[in-house]
Amino acid sequence: MGRILGGLRGRGAESIQRYKMHEKLISIGDDYWIENEAGEKAFYVDGKAIRIRDTLIIKDAQGNERYKLKEKLLRVRDTLEIQDGEGRTAATIKKALITPLRDRWKVDLADGSEMKIHGNILDHEYKIESGRDNVAEVSKKWFRVRDTYGVEISPGQDAALILAITVAVDQMAHD
Repeated sequence: MGRILGGLRGRGAESIQRYKMHEKLISIGDDYWIENEAGEKAFYVDGKAIRIRDTLIIKDAQGNERYKLKEKLLRVRDTLEIQDGEGRTAATIKKALITPLRDRWKVDLADGSEMKIHGNILDHEYKIESGRDNVAEVSKKWFRVRDTYGVEISPGQDAALILAITVAVDQMAHD
């Protein structure tokens, strides 16, 4: 994957975190690994169908629970909550009601800040931004393999949280 990824231009390539995702494997009941750019297993997605809600758990390579994705039911807009390892809300993702030209999503973080997600979500060609800063870029163009896409994460970001957001958006968009 190394030099193939190039979405976050203008940043030091050595500090950008890159991950390989597999679409259509992200569903409740499915388990799979997210690999880093060296092809090493970095995060494990544990798909559980429990209780009334569907849940996905993001674990690090050592098996520690980092984030849990829980679908909020009975909402006007699609909403998904991401909880940290202690069960506290880390982020809430909402799909915009009106999307005239492209998909738009909003992420409300626990610290009161927000991120915007925009682009072609279904085709895995989108950006995650916080204010004017590019937090992450998602693209299929970096791979020749079908059903695979990459996530480039800017330096200083919580990779597990950004990947949890990416998994959540994929889950919500493809339901």
